Amino acid sequence: MALQAILGAQEQADIAQIVKEHNGTINQGKNPQQNLGKDDFLKLLITQLSYQDPTAPMEDKEFIAQMAQFSALDQMTSVANDFSRLNQMLAGNEAVGALGKGVELVVGDELVQGTVKAVTRGAAPEVLVNGTYYQWDQVTKVFEE
Repeated sequence: MALQAILGAQEQADIAQIVKEHNGTINQGKNPQQNLGKDDFLKLLITQLSYQDPTAPMEDKEFIAQMAQFSALDQMTSVANDFSRLNQMLAGNEAVGALGKGVELVVGDELVQGTVKAVTRGAAPEVLVNGTYYQWDQVTKVFEE
């Protein structure tokens, strides 16, 4: 018999709230992730090795396949990080290239035009236009004055 048939609507709501609160204490306020990373993969592999039956250990082919998957995951993570750093460098170089040129930016519903007087570098470069710093990604047009 299904649990819903035994419990009333209020009891089901109470149980759902208790489960939600319990999960919140377990996760310490963090949102659960939907994707597994390399650390999660390694934890699963270690757990699997810890609890395997010594009389019937994991076959070497399975172990090698899992290690290859871990290696591929590690390399993909490294490539993704490298692409992120490259993207930041390109944005910074693009902003520096606008130094002394006219720009058009969108700030909310406003269109701002002016000359780039200074540029900050970093993960989110900013440009100084008309005495105010703006995010580089707000720039929609760069032109010669």
